[in-house]
Amino acid sequence: MKYLLLLFFTCSVLTLSGQQQSPPRLDRAHSYFGLHFDFHAGPDCNEVGKNVDESMVNRLIDKVNPDFIQVDCKGHPGYSSYPTKVGNPVPGFVRDQLKIWRKVTASRGVALYLHYSGVWDSRAIELHPQWAAIGPDGIPSKNNTSVFSSYADSLLIPQLKELSSVYGVDGAWVDGDCWAHQLDYAPKTLELFTKKTGINEIPRKPGDPNWKEFLQFNRDGFKDYVTKYTNALHAANPKFQITSNWAFSTLIPEQVSIPVDFISGDFSALNSVNSARMEGRFIRNQGKPWDLMAWGFSWMGNEAGTQCVKSPVQIQRELASVISLGGGVQIYLQQKRDGSINEWMIPLLSEAAKFCRERQSWCQGVVGVPQIGLILSKDALYAKTNRLFGGFDRELTPLKGILQNLLASQYVVDIVAEHHLKDISKYPLLVYPEWESITPDFKRILLDYVSQGGKLLLIGPNSSVLFKDELNISVKAIPEVKNNGLEFNHWIAELMSLSQGVIPGKGVKSFGKYYREINMEGPSEIAATITSYGKGEIAATHLDMGKASLIRFAPVYRDFLAALVNEIFPNPMVKVTGSHAVDVTLNRKEGALILNLVNAAGPHDNEKVMAFDEIPTLGPLQISLQVPQKPGKVMLQPENIPVSFSYRDGAIDFMLPMLKIHELIVIE
Repeated sequence: MKYLLLLFFTCSVLTLSGQQQSPPRLDRAHSYFGLHFDFHAGPDCNEVGKNVDESMVNRLIDKVNPDFIQVDCKGHPGYSSYPTKVGNPVPGFVRDQLKIWRKVTASRGVALYLHYSGVWDSRAIELHPQWAAIGPDGIPSKNNTSVFSSYADSLLIPQLKELSSVYGVDGAWVDGDCWAHQLDYAPKTLELFTKKTGINEIPRKPGDPNWKEFLQFNRDGFKDYVTKYTNALHAANPKFQITSNWAFSTLIPEQVSIPVDFISGDFSALNSVNSARMEGRFIRNQGKPWDLMAWGFSWMGNEAGTQCVKSPVQIQRELASVISLGGGVQIYLQQKRDGSINEWMIPLLSEAAKFCRERQSWCQGVVGVPQIGLILSKDALYAKTNRLFGGFDRELTPLKGILQNLLASQYVVDIVAEHHLKDISKYPLLVYPEWESITPDFKRILLDYVSQGGKLLLIGPNSSVLFKDELNISVKAIPEVKNNGLEFNHWIAELMSLSQGVIPGKGVKSFGKYYREINMEGPSEIAATITSYGKGEIAATHLDMGKASLIRFAPVYRDFLAALVNEIFPNPMVKVTGSHAVDVTLNRKEGALILNLVNAAGPHDNEKVMAFDEIPTLGPLQISLQVPQKPGKVMLQPENIPVSFSYRDGAIDFMLPMLKIHELIVIE
């Protein structure tokens, strides 16, 4: 496949030792499958390059055939694993391992990127303490540099330029960046804050005057820092491709505003499927080439015996969660302390590559079909959090819970921020999940959307109260956290969550109940209401569901939410029945409609299970898919098997006997 895309390859080539030019290489925008290796070199590395040779790299490429490889050059300890002239090299080298990686990858037409730790650079701070970020207690960080210091100008940019010019690498994947950026009280930072804002009284803790302004100043400082180094590298070499790890993912859920060439991040080593599900559904809407990295091993801390390489089926399903959304993928395995790789792991990579390549024609370059938009409000998040970027576990837990419940009911879901909704009408249903605030402008946008026929679902009392007048409800008392016995289909499951009794106004439809005890004869409250607004409808649950259901799941939560969604969105484009453990995604490519089904069964969310080698087969699955006219053909891919279907009333109906890991139904 990659040889069919040569017209899109980067035009850069590397001449090695006077020999003929190397074959062209894919740029990141057209790459699909890659590998990532690093070893975060440190002062213990005295023989770097000892077991790295050209035959090792060639064997890897022969077996896996990646579009790109990322290798170590500087990890979090700040020691460079190549003989840098401008950085801080490890104590000892046997040979230049990076030169070998570059020579072989160039000769094979494989792009080479570098793992480079940015903000987190312990060695740089040890040698240059003036570069350290300083906490509110006045204590300098031992690991995190200040983005307002001269670190980028003095080390990061010169070193990346060295790697570009001397080694001819294709780009860099800058790690330890946004999520290592900390609130900074260095004298220069405070001086710049006062100069920009006019604020002299520096806030030290949440609740202090101008606290939010200081947070935003530090966020803006990070984006200025990344802009500086990306612009500097592009000026030195316009073909150098660079990203800051996790920038413009849910860790920075903003519109892309700095010149990164692609978006990338490494999702959780444990609970990986849920991590990939969420990040992929957000990043795919950011308008940039993107890929996500699967950890090839599980890791449970720094204790001995807590690392285990994953099985092929485990990795394949994690990758399927990404490629089904149109993203590229890469797999992370560690290099040894001399920079060589564990070659016994190559079969894992080879099987994963084969799995992805078989699906590439129907997964790469697709455009998603909008159905449900689950709103990650940047403004509501930043109003609630006291963090800069990432670490939003508490704030995003409700969204994660609602996402997993919707996916478990086989709904097609995107995660959208305010800036994704320029063409808001393309989403038949939007969900506002337990956010505690909303800007007046965004509320007006959502109400205009509903008045024109859209459907809006508000989850929880904090979100519902923001639309209290439009919902035409009155509240009985302030919301409180208590045990709520939610009932659905004559079954009760308790969930400890925020709830609020309400009284619906005239014309408002009540939906469902929750009880004070597990007793259907006892007192109850209205679980949800549905209110007509213009040409559309606003539904609201009057108890929180996302966070509570993620902490302790019961089928009642899932089924109640699905039934409520069905009340206001009864005709989704696709319906899949037969199992709740199927992730459904709809894409389009070159006139074809492509239905992705990913098997989400098994213990992937059990963090006590490091590796598993069996995913239960699902099926049979009954599928109904709306299409405007009878298709010419329906094919099961990658097996290339015709699917027998019936067509009636604008929909095709068919049955899939079994789902192993990932199947695609291509309708043309």
